[in-house]
Amino acid sequence: MPRSILAEAQIHPAVRDQVAAYRAEIVKEVQAAVAANHIVVVGMRQNPFPKKARKLLDAAGLAYQYLEYGSYFGGYRQRLPLKMWTGWPTFPQVFLNGVLVGGASDLEKLLASGELQSARR
Repeated sequence: MPRSILAEAQIHPAVRDQVAAYRAEIVKEVQAAVAANHIVVVGMRQNPFPKKARKLLDAAGLAYQYLEYGSYFGGYRQRLPLKMWTGWPTFPQVFLNGVLVGGASDLEKLLASGELQSARR
């Protein structure tokens, strides 16, 4: 599934470093968590869907790492590079074994299908 993304050749050399470095520390933080944990949930305060994902995992007895970036009132600049990196437009962003599996409803479907049974604590 190729996702349309602006080719490096279409970005002026004078701004390439700026594009590459934009909030890179946040992406690196999430990448490190994804590499170190079986399940990672990236969310934001006040959003009911990250809470739903966490409740689903808790109810299933699955260990996970939770990272939170801002709320509806702030933190947009922290979340934007994560959306750009994953291509996923909403939160939570749920990762299983290093793979983005979607959001809370996608996680719920995976749990219902039994696909996460091997992920028990």
